[in-house]
Amino acid sequence: MKKHEFRTEPLPTPSMPSGVVHLVVNEGAERFSYYGMRSILVVFMTGMLLNTQGSLDPMGEAEAKSYFHLFASGVYFFPFLGAILADAFWGKYKTIILLSLVYCGGHVVLALDHTRFGLLVGLTLIAIGSGGIKPCVSANLGDQFGVVNGHLLTKAFAWFYFAINVGAFGSVMLTPWLLEHFGPGLAFGVPGILMFVATIIFWSGRAHYAHIPPDRSGVFQALSRPQTWRGIGKLAGIYVFVAFFWSLYDQTSSAWVLQAQHMDRVWMGVEWLPSQIQAVNPVLIMVFIPLFTYVVYPVLNRMVRLTSLRKMAMGFFLAVGAFLISAYIEQQIESGMEPAIAWQLLAFVVITAAEVMVSITCLEFSYTQAPLKLKSLLMGLFLLSVSLGNGFTAFVNYWIQNSDGTVALTGPDYYWFFAGIMFLVACLFLLVMKGYEEKAYLQGTRPG
Repeated sequence: MKKHEFRTEPLPTPSMPSGVVHLVVNEGAERFSYYGMRSILVVFMTGMLLNTQGSLDPMGEAEAKSYFHLFASGVYFFPFLGAILADAFWGKYKTIILLSLVYCGGHVVLALDHTRFGLLVGLTLIAIGSGGIKPCVSANLGDQFGVVNGHLLTKAFAWFYFAINVGAFGSVMLTPWLLEHFGPGLAFGVPGILMFVATIIFWSGRAHYAHIPPDRSGVFQALSRPQTWRGIGKLAGIYVFVAFFWSLYDQTSSAWVLQAQHMDRVWMGVEWLPSQIQAVNPVLIMVFIPLFTYVVYPVLNRMVRLTSLRKMAMGFFLAVGAFLISAYIEQQIESGMEPAIAWQLLAFVVITAAEVMVSITCLEFSYTQAPLKLKSLLMGLFLLSVSLGNGFTAFVNYWIQNSDGTVALTGPDYYWFFAGIMFLVACLFLLVMKGYEEKAYLQGTRPG
């Protein structure tokens, strides 16, 4: 790509930028790819994994959860690689295109090789590709806006998150069904096809984007300012707390799936697969985004000034409530009962409300609080919080495995442990957030 082939700054228009449509649709297709693959991982690892001779060689539940969260940790660690490549070397567009192809390669490996080796290679490629593009995609969306239409940024990020959940719902409904009826080849293959489609959609909108060029000297200059490091340090302090939220939230695709296997999953006259229950999350997101934007937040704002950090704090406490419900469900299972899946659906309602207040808020917060030259890098720092949270979960699940094959933290105690940790984190966050002063940086403004 020639250095000045495309626009290098957003158009001075008060309307929504034309490239936003491509970016939103691309994100929906890419999320179909990711969540479809991810939704069946635990079931695949505990029931369909093969050895090199082609015989079944499944993992135990604790081992599978450890592998799952180690992979998720990798997905959210590699954003730093993508952020550095985008901000200092390749630019966001080139970084997204090249790492999307790596991403597609990971899906191909998972579809063709169902051994542990294939699992590790496929997940590694997906972690590099998916993780590498994450900070670039969301930061690239923000780059389409300047001072004139900056007021539309919140709406654009809401559409962006809406597309994520449309893709997630479709994939979480379809992919477990494909795994159940056609096996892992097709179940992993279809998400791979959608990732390729996502790459084509992104490429086709290239003429509509503002391509903010990489600026290695600008990055290093920004990093040389003491105020930049003070800002990064303050954001990093916030993200440490957010990491524990992700530790709980991402277990909806691991521990909650395994829990659903022991529940009465007949709902609305249909017996749902354990991996399909999580499809309620994107549906709730699509309902909750407008509900919170136009009803809940305005009502709360009349009672107390609703800052980004206050929204996050509320979300942390809601996450505690969701895991208390999970602990109750596990108590019923341990007593020999088969609790109705409605209990887990209630937990999903609570954790999804928490997600709206933490994740969407933090997505926009991370972009606006980042200095102009460090948008991708700071988005990568936010995503690292997801990596740290999943790393913590993976460590806990590794730590509780005894040498004799038993597990130290079982039943409701497992959920009580995470609920207790999150409660302590939320209380401490209430104290820390008082010292944070918010300051926004948008394209077209002078760097601070």
